[in-house]
Amino acid sequence: MSVLHFKLPAVLILSCFFVLGCESSKEESEKAEQPNILFAISDDQSYPYTSILGSRTVHTPRFDAVARKGVLFHNVFCAAPQCSPNRAAILTGKNIWQLEEAGTHASYFPAKFAVFTDVLEKGGYELGYTGKAWGPGNWKDAGRARNPVGPEYNDLQFDEVPAQGISRNNYAANFAAFLDQRDANQPFFFWFGAFEPHRVYEEESGLRSGKSLDDADVPPFLPDVPEIRSDVIDYGVEIEWFDTQLGKMIDRLDQMGELENTIIIITSDNGMAFPAAKANLQEYGIHVPLAICGPGISSGLESEDLVSHIDLAPTILDLAKVPAMEMISGMSFLSILTGQSDRYTAREWIVAGRERHTHARPDNLGYPARAIRTHDYLYIHNLKPDLWPAGDPEIDEVIKRDDGSEEIVTKAGYFDIDASPSKSYLLDHQAEFPAEFQLGFGKRPAEQLYAIDSDPGCLVNLAANSSYEDIRKRLKSSLEEILLSEGDPRITGEGNVFDSYPRMSPMRNFPGFKERGQYNPEFMPQQSKNPSQD
Repeated sequence: MSVLHFKLPAVLILSCFFVLGCESSKEESEKAEQPNILFAISDDQSYPYTSILGSRTVHTPRFDAVARKGVLFHNVFCAAPQCSPNRAAILTGKNIWQLEEAGTHASYFPAKFAVFTDVLEKGGYELGYTGKAWGPGNWKDAGRARNPVGPEYNDLQFDEVPAQGISRNNYAANFAAFLDQRDANQPFFFWFGAFEPHRVYEEESGLRSGKSLDDADVPPFLPDVPEIRSDVIDYGVEIEWFDTQLGKMIDRLDQMGELENTIIIITSDNGMAFPAAKANLQEYGIHVPLAICGPGISSGLESEDLVSHIDLAPTILDLAKVPAMEMISGMSFLSILTGQSDRYTAREWIVAGRERHTHARPDNLGYPARAIRTHDYLYIHNLKPDLWPAGDPEIDEVIKRDDGSEEIVTKAGYFDIDASPSKSYLLDHQAEFPAEFQLGFGKRPAEQLYAIDSDPGCLVNLAANSSYEDIRKRLKSSLEEILLSEGDPRITGEGNVFDSYPRMSPMRNFPGFKERGQYNPEFMPQQSKNPSQD
């Protein structure tokens, strides 16, 4: 167990108590047997981008206050660097290779996989969500009666928002609507899933908000140029919107007298939507923020322990005092939250993986990769290194002219990287920045190894360095052992099944299979089943 206590100036402590009354007295904590839980998850935010961690790009007073009044985590990792598979992992406590269709992006979420929200509901909790829940994907045709997160509260909208790309969803008002109609005698679990800071961002919104290009914390794998600095501060504007909306929710709880009995959990689903980050197993793709405070949770702690997003489900159920889920891979870290280090067996590693992200290759193929992260090293095994990790470089698009004729135009691909000024800049200036271009767009060897303390940007691959051979072998062996024990089809010889799974989001004009919402028969097992079946 590695937990650090930190002290705050008295004025700041009083300010935090006033802004966020997240800690209750011992008597209040004992009285509240089942706390409310507000779970806030941003969309595409890498770990360094909060002001309490020293980022100049963002000002996040509500995240900072939760961190100061509870536990701030420094080593938390998503199970997949993509929205829907990682959200499925959070909900089930399982790794993506254990989740069939739900382990790939924008497919089905089979009903046979239990989710912690249903367990909470059975244990007396009232559920609700606003914004983005599990998704993108199809839960209806997978045999579920509702989104796996719970009932939806998305009716109330803003007339105006600060920048294009920011959702008009009035998250705080929708949360208030949930609170107004709920049974006050029941505890609640509410999921605030912001659409921010998912692309797109309004260009130069950061400058218009008063930020300076000097405020941009440019990741080490991107060129430090004005165009990318501007993109980074635009990203910061959207993180701040998420933090502001969360603040309004916290204020509402305070006004109702519910705050002292509410646990607040803040994290993100995966890393930032920039080249070599989101949809990649490198550090900025899987390392995400986490802060938790509330009744029964220790105050003013920082934890260096390794935590996986699959650990959230068992921890939340422990906090709610409801029965644990069976047959999961996650482990509760309640003892970290309560400061009981003698009762916690610290993780030596976390694991993560990715399959298909977008339709970025012929035949709708994914890019299978698995990773293991210890305190010191990140090892990645790219299972099909012949493929382009960011998607094929080019695509032929059919352009229809006014006279009815058609023309085939070849355009840039790499669709597993979200369209952005940073992506465009690297495509246009790859000759000037060959190393940065290679990190984001180029093919990768089968094995990658990074010394995280000295190289958090994952710039130098040590896998072929003889000085690190013992470490590489040990991590590779450990990863394979874990994957085999959890029945990963990519290890058991049935990995092609991942490429059979339907994609519910739009398809592109790549050669081969491109039927939206359909299974690719070339890769289907002989005995295939409907995803709603056991």
